[in-house]
Amino acid sequence: VFKTELKDDQGNRWDGFLPSSPEFALKKLLSAGSGSIFTITKSFRNGEGRSSRHNPEFTILEWYHTPGDYMTVAADFEEMMIAINNRMQHSNNTTTLKYQGKEYSLKAPWERISVADAFLKYADIDTETMLDSEKLKVASKKKGYMVLESTTWEECFNQIIANEIEPKLGVNGPTIMYDFPVSQAALAKKAKDPRFAERWEVYLAGYELGNCFSELTDWREQESRCKADLEERKKLGKTEYPMDVDFIEALKLGMPDTGGIAVGVDRLVALFADTPSIADT
Repeated sequence: VFKTELKDDQGNRWDGFLPSSPEFALKKLLSAGSGSIFTITKSFRNGEGRSSRHNPEFTILEWYHTPGDYMTVAADFEEMMIAINNRMQHSNNTTTLKYQGKEYSLKAPWERISVADAFLKYADIDTETMLDSEKLKVASKKKGYMVLESTTWEECFNQIIANEIEPKLGVNGPTIMYDFPVSQAALAKKAKDPRFAERWEVYLAGYELGNCFSELTDWREQESRCKADLEERKKLGKTEYPMDVDFIEALKLGMPDTGGIAVGVDRLVALFADTPSIADT
């Protein structure tokens, strides 16, 4: 997060934080009975660098479909992408997207692969090895990654995802990679296999376009995960901020079964405007 300081005309000062996502605010509204809801707004993330795919300030589309879950939202996203493509091409029936000289098929249903299957297929790592910290560190070292005593399971996991799996996704059309290890989905419901959570990400033409969850509605588990996440931030030396107690109180009112997604609007615009960098959007 970006940390800043709020000041008033009397010289009083408070810590302030730019929002990295509108998620908690929307979930408070869901808990108050809003029903399905969306926003398009600005978000800010520090420490991710700048590239053709990243900018510290970006536009985010976030929506929550209730009643629903992560696969309800997958169908929403498929429909939305086809609708945008039709509008851009002045057609009522096209599922072909042209981007940077290549054609991609948006025809639904899109390719789907679980994280566990992707590790096996593209990195030759089975589920037990993937989920075990020491085994994954050994496997990563054998692959040639720099693995130190201090290297964490998450660092190994992300290196393999970024270098060996993501480049294979979304090559001919969108790919939805689903069911992430539960530690990688602090705000998502657990899947049938409790080692995993109901989360997916969607990839196309080198872009990760959206991150979706079946939203966690159990306030006790959410409070526990929030505390663990803040503790982990402290351990890693990241910017610390207080827990949003109002969010937990809102969940106590009872949040309905909901699927939610955050989508990078700048990346969508780059795709449909056929430009190679979000700087142009």
